[in-house]
Amino acid sequence: MNTLKFDHLAVAAETLDAGRIHVETALGVKLATRGEHPHMATHNHLLSLGPQEYFEVISINPDAPAPNRPRWFNIDNFSGPPRLTNWILGTDDLEAALAALPDGFGKAVALERGDFRWSMAVPDDGILPWGGWGPALIQWHGGKHPAPELPDQNIRLSSLVLNHPQAEEIAEIFAPLLPRDTMVFAPSETPSLSATFDTPLGPKRLS
Repeated sequence: MNTLKFDHLAVAAETLDAGRIHVETALGVKLATRGEHPHMATHNHLLSLGPQEYFEVISINPDAPAPNRPRWFNIDNFSGPPRLTNWILGTDDLEAALAALPDGFGKAVALERGDFRWSMAVPDDGILPWGGWGPALIQWHGGKHPAPELPDQNIRLSSLVLNHPQAEEIAEIFAPLLPRDTMVFAPSETPSLSATFDTPLGPKRLS
């Protein structure tokens, strides 16, 4: 199986404006223009984290027809304040990655938006392994990735922590496949994600 790499993070929100305001307030930057995912009836705002990484605020798009399947990231069941909910790993061979991992990560779904083409593994019920805290997997096609297209505001991910009761089990599977020091897997009774960013205003944290 090819080595996985960090691709992006996602903050889920009940409304896109609530998510945007939450992140802009926490990081002290403006997010990029709104985009849509017609296949999943969601929409988002993006933020560059460097040449090959980015950050996403995502919510259900109330103006889009509901899909005939559960949306990704289990966002159909999201409620409460905006929060960091998902980590997404990139791969050069999505089918091979899925074959090498335990069951539950979903099936490859072909997607596109404008000039971007990608495949993403989406479980049939929308819920990723370990109660939704496992990574989503993505493969970009055609050499085009969103990160270089976004305004670079000098925000960089400095640390990512997954707190989870089964952190050791998750780490056993993914830590050997990730570049060194990509993230920390911390045993905890309550699952959560937290990220620290280097910004022009100093370190900033989101959870």
